[in-house]
Amino acid sequence: MCTSILQITKDGQHILARTMDWHRLAVQPLFVPRQYQWASLYDNRRYTNRYAMIGGGGAHDDEIDVSDGVNEMGLSVQKLTFANGSHLVEKPTLGLVHLAPYEFSFYLLGRFASVAEIEAHIDEVQLMSNRYAINNIGDSELHFAVVDRTGRTVVIEPTHFPMRVRDNPLGVVTNSKDFERQLDRLGDYVNYTEDFLAGTLPLNASRVSTGSFSGKPVPSSSFTPGGRFVRAAYYKERAELPADEAAGIVSAWHLLDSVTVPKSRQYRPTYSVYRAATCSESLTYYFQPYNRLDLVKLRLTPTMLTWTEPKFYPLANELQATSLN
Repeated sequence: MCTSILQITKDGQHILARTMDWHRLAVQPLFVPRQYQWASLYDNRRYTNRYAMIGGGGAHDDEIDVSDGVNEMGLSVQKLTFANGSHLVEKPTLGLVHLAPYEFSFYLLGRFASVAEIEAHIDEVQLMSNRYAINNIGDSELHFAVVDRTGRTVVIEPTHFPMRVRDNPLGVVTNSKDFERQLDRLGDYVNYTEDFLAGTLPLNASRVSTGSFSGKPVPSSSFTPGGRFVRAAYYKERAELPADEAAGIVSAWHLLDSVTVPKSRQYRPTYSVYRAATCSESLTYYFQPYNRLDLVKLRLTPTMLTWTEPKFYPLANELQATSLN
């Protein structure tokens, strides 16, 4: 259970923020170099990445599991739970790339520079079930939020193969499999623009609604996928457009406040174990685990592009505060 929110700043920065709702924190900031070699757990086939990246994840067998991040070309990717929506492939097709579902975000960041490139090669990749896997990969249900520097924003869903690349100018993703139904429900709370309804919204449009909320209800406080979707989109539409990256991160964190799930194990096993965001232009990753109220950030610098080994950045998941005395 996660929520993803894209914001486009007035000066053209693309900030893709998210909550990660899980039962434990298993992610830390990391760097992965160009030409990094790894093996898929599905069939032990080896791959070599083209691009360096930063993001959140951890070492996982003979690979690195990346939940969200940005590569050196400004492509940002997040993986989110896709409850009852995935239709994984059981029998591999000769000549195609076969991956465990949770490997796909790492594959995209390591191989592609843009959404257009992904779309051109999406039919080469199958996300596999556990049935014929050489190693136990489980049957994880995931879909993927993606944005690049052009502002092309999509959700990639393994509902069938080739996978579906769905344009998402709204810029909000949760865990529900029925996106159209969520848009219909959101229409009870906002007035969509004619361009959005006609599918002609310009690239990098910052709003999908008219800005008029008169007579509309206020969303509920539910933490269901549908409830979080409506709330995230509603408050994003009402929020002031941020001027630049710094303002965009501040805005993103306040928007995430509305969908951050508190720890409450008596009622639910998962909570928002961390929040994170990428900026496609500055190649920066922002990260905040649950128990910290401050942010850490990691920027992909030109010097880092010369590094040849991955690097992990362990963080204390505890309150950090500035003492005034």
